[in-house]
Amino acid sequence: MSLPEIASREQWREARAELLVKEKAATRARDALGAERRGLPMVEVDEEYVFEGGDGKATLLDLFAGRHQLVVYHFMFAPEWEAGCRSCSGFLDQIGHLAHLKARGTSFTAVSRAPFPKILPFKARMGWTVPWYSSYGSGFNRDFEVTLEHEGELVERPGLSCFLRDRDRVFHTCSTYERGLDGLGSTTSLLDLTALGRQEAWEEPKGRSSALGAPAGSEHIRYHDEYGDWYAK
Repeated sequence: MSLPEIASREQWREARAELLVKEKAATRARDALGAERRGLPMVEVDEEYVFEGGDGKATLLDLFAGRHQLVVYHFMFAPEWEAGCRSCSGFLDQIGHLAHLKARGTSFTAVSRAPFPKILPFKARMGWTVPWYSSYGSGFNRDFEVTLEHEGELVERPGLSCFLRDRDRVFHTCSTYERGLDGLGSTTSLLDLTALGRQEAWEEPKGRSSALGAPAGSEHIRYHDEYGDWYAK
């Protein structure tokens, strides 16, 4: 095993200070990239997709659960598989309490091509409580480029897509795939992919921090059982 060099505490502090300069530059670059991402145009979703979940049939608009934004994790689970993808399972294991996303008017759900009767026992086995829907029989996975045709066969790839709702109109704002999922899973990392972002005053473009009418900014983070009227369970 290759281990780090041994140094004195002072040498470590000097090396750490040098690295911190680069880390801060990376943070500023990430913020700038987030602003550019929020500046992307959006595309209206006209297709009437039908999903199946624990409460029966649902549309894409239903998946918002009345909130302004929706984050969909494209979980790899083909109809012929007996269990979900291991890597996707590792990703979903990282998703914490959804109250903090809901407080920012954002719903989160997983969607797979497998029929819901296959999803349900696997979800129970994994102990997950996040909403999970089947897109079986619809073109949702193909349209959002997570089910692809390769050499005459359908193949799955992991991805994440963000949607924005304006009354009853649904818009696709962003998608990322494969290595683009690296580092995602926390509330802030997921919000950074959305059109409204973290809804904090410092973010660009201006005017979106108060779009939902909810108190925004890190100073308004609550215990997950204290958000009250700002989100519906």
